[in-house]
Amino acid sequence: MDALTLIVGVAILGGLVGTLLVVLPGILVVWGAVLAWALLDDNPWRWAVLALATALLAAATVLKYLLPGRHLSESGVPGWSIAVAGAAGVVGFFVIPVVGFFVGFVLGLLGVEIARLKDVSVAWPATRTALVAVGLSVAIELFAGLLMGATWLTAVLLA
Repeated sequence: MDALTLIVGVAILGGLVGTLLVVLPGILVVWGAVLAWALLDDNPWRWAVLALATALLAAATVLKYLLPGRHLSESGVPGWSIAVAGAAGVVGFFVIPVVGFFVGFVLGLLGVEIARLKDVSVAWPATRTALVAVGLSVAIELFAGLLMGATWLTAVLLA
């Protein structure tokens, strides 16, 4: 195993961890590692792996916004509540390292829904639905990243 392969493998693992911790744009790190691996050799199999990784990235990007958004819309959470919660998540990211985005998002959505619905017992189910949606988004991105990594690893082992 050469140094480039080892570096790409470590970058892919780092991207997968970043997907779970929401510290890095994990799936982009995984794709970038595959891109670097493909660019540094003219082997056509590497380009095929990159093409598949690109298709997985595109599909995951669409699905990670489409499916959780639809899930939230069906539960009656308005888009502006989600936007405010997202802003609170960004603030939380800087206030509490690593998990701050999740904490800020959930607390922001709970606060907005309490203000909108005037009842904690009604606002909590909307917040719980948002947690499921965030989890679904992370799962979609992680699954796509794992597929990219497995495709890359298969190509490395078969080469």
